[in-house]
Amino acid sequence: MRLGVLDVGSNTVHLLVVDAHPGACPLPAHSHKAELRLAQLLDDDGAIGPQGVDRLVSVVHEALQAAEDKGVEDLLPFATSAVREARNADDVLARVRTETGVELQVLTGEEEARLTFLAARRWFGWSAGKLLVLDIGGGSLEIAYGIDEEPDAAASLPLGAGRLTAGWLPGDPPAPDDVRALRRHVRTEVARTVGEFSRFGPPDRVVATSKTFKQLARIAGAARSAEGLYVQRELKRESLEGWVPRLAGMTEAERAELPGVSEGRAGQLLAGALVAEAAMDLFGVERLEICPWALREGVILRRLDHMESV
Repeated sequence: MRLGVLDVGSNTVHLLVVDAHPGACPLPAHSHKAELRLAQLLDDDGAIGPQGVDRLVSVVHEALQAAEDKGVEDLLPFATSAVREARNADDVLARVRTETGVELQVLTGEEEARLTFLAARRWFGWSAGKLLVLDIGGGSLEIAYGIDEEPDAAASLPLGAGRLTAGWLPGDPPAPDDVRALRRHVRTEVARTVGEFSRFGPPDRVVATSKTFKQLARIAGAARSAEGLYVQRELKRESLEGWVPRLAGMTEAERAELPGVSEGRAGQLLAGALVAEAAMDLFGVERLEICPWALREGVILRRLDHMESV
């Protein structure tokens, strides 16, 4: 069947259409994206403003039309941290439901981490052993660890690249004092979580998902996306540590000229790099592999598993 996943994230609203059936690898058929940056549209009270809600409703309408055009049989719509943490989340969800007919399922941070872990486990397989999975989104950082398809530990921290950029790095380029303050904040937050995972012992493999990690790996020398999903891509902590001060000294426009960095994500790349560096350092990770599958694929795989069990 043809499935569609509608992901209302902190940076983008992304419709991913796949051809799938239980027991088979989901094959991408179409992708439709719109940059919304909901994490940066919150007002002083933590609510998504009227213009942001209007835009969200419009983008969901566009995604529905794209899903219809591509023959999607079953649409799986969900929202993550930006909607989850908005003060007016219930009102936003009600308006989307009333004006589009779409009932967005709001995932908890732990659910995000668990579904992303499932996708990574299916991608790398059982031979990967104990996995540590890191994912940096626009609003949050997800961490999961385990040897099975369900992780033994999963956590979500409010350390998304978009959220941190909006709240901590107003300058372009940012002031050195602001960068240092953000670095301290990120490391304090990550350090509080390390103990939850270290009691399970060292992982056999560390993998990362998300656009932020993919872009950091690319500027550090990983293969271009055009070379295909199955090319191994990795990020070494030594390389990342060399890039952080360089990114801190660049303007947003200069970062956008780096290989693999999109104009829309360039502004938050430094914050993402600080989170990635902190996570790799505090978890004792020298290198990690980039996983092409992430949360959207996890949602699809969970749906297919449910179909198979019915």
